[in-house]
Amino acid sequence: MAVLDAFDLTGRVAVVTGGNRGLGLAFARALGEAGARVAIAARDSERSAAALAEVRAVWPDAIAVTLDVTKREDVYRMLETVTARLGPVDVLVNNAGACIHRPSLEVTPEQWNEVMRVNLDGVWNCCQIIGEQMVGRRSGVIVNVGSISALIVNRPQWQPAYNSSKAAVHQLTKSLAAEWAPYGVRVNALAPGYMKTEMAQVDEPRFHRYWIEDAPMERCGVPAELGATMVYLASDASAFMTGSILVIDGGYTLF
Repeated sequence: MAVLDAFDLTGRVAVVTGGNRGLGLAFARALGEAGARVAIAARDSERSAAALAEVRAVWPDAIAVTLDVTKREDVYRMLETVTARLGPVDVLVNNAGACIHRPSLEVTPEQWNEVMRVNLDGVWNCCQIIGEQMVGRRSGVIVNVGSISALIVNRPQWQPAYNSSKAAVHQLTKSLAAEWAPYGVRVNALAPGYMKTEMAQVDEPRFHRYWIEDAPMERCGVPAELGATMVYLASDASAFMTGSILVIDGGYTLF
């Protein structure tokens, strides 16, 4: 196989949760450009429709499916729809996420639970339900979107629930990778640093001082810069890679 051929995803079916904006949309576009049949799975159907139009501009074989990752019945329904319309899922990207900036003593039980439901339970729901199909077929790739917040404590904002949830996602990634490797299912995680998205307000002065000026590259990333990495993780180019946490952060965690 030629080197570039290893990145080809032609004919494979990929699901991207939270794929209608930010990092998720960049992942969906990149997977589509690599040849995958892409399903954008997210809660906001109107936003998903707009995202679908953008993805179809570069690759027409894509659909949008309404999904709340915290509801297992939604995951089953999404899987049934995708399988019927595109085929069995070859690649699952668990990207849907939530974050609340609040000091620990001010975090309410509802806020803590909401972050955990989306960031951890949602990943678990999708991994377990779609992973069962992959294990049965003895083939599949799962990429969980973690964060450098699993490795550091961010500043100046406090976000204990988010940090804890992403650390759990990294460990869940390793656990599933070890268990499912004999069945031909690879599980890895991508841990981005500060990226310019709606969730990360990198241009706000109180954040810029720490998020940008403290980074070795002295800039944030943009979602498109992660697209090629997602294709690598989803494709045969990373065939001998499982249980890894791939950090892409402009060097932020070096200090």
